[in-house]
Amino acid sequence: MQPDMQKEQFSKAYIQAVAACAGFSWSVPSVDDDSIDMCLHQTGGRGTIRSPKLDLQIKCVGRESPNSNIFSYPIKLKNYNDLRDESVMVPRILVVVVVPDLLQEWLAHSETELSLRRCGYWISLRGMTPSSNETGQTIHMSRQQQFNITALQAIMDRISNGGLP
Repeated sequence: MQPDMQKEQFSKAYIQAVAACAGFSWSVPSVDDDSIDMCLHQTGGRGTIRSPKLDLQIKCVGRESPNSNIFSYPIKLKNYNDLRDESVMVPRILVVVVVPDLLQEWLAHSETELSLRRCGYWISLRGMTPSSNETGQTIHMSRQQQFNITALQAIMDRISNGGLP
């Protein structure tokens, strides 16, 4: 398997692990023509909207953990435009999973522990301004917006109450 494919599979596994622990199910669109790699679903819900959903574009990058509170990530223009669209019914976010450069360091396990190395970060690009670039857009992500169990539950709670991520 090519390294980019390994990153794709690993990042999906990360999302699936977080979703499972948060109590949500997931699905994968049969075709990724709308910049959606995975969909998260909540059965029922606690808010005014029943069975809220969240669409995700997932990226994975091998690098050191970000040192500053904000880090940059380049995204293709098509993905940027699809994710900033305000007219979609299901809210969308971008999740960037940061892994170590070396594949051997992505995962550690023993009889007592399974550890996925590094972290995922999320951002909503909804309503961002159009890009003047021709091929891509660099976005700035906050290390405070980690894609973890607590964050995912809060996002789904906001959506179930008619809000946005």
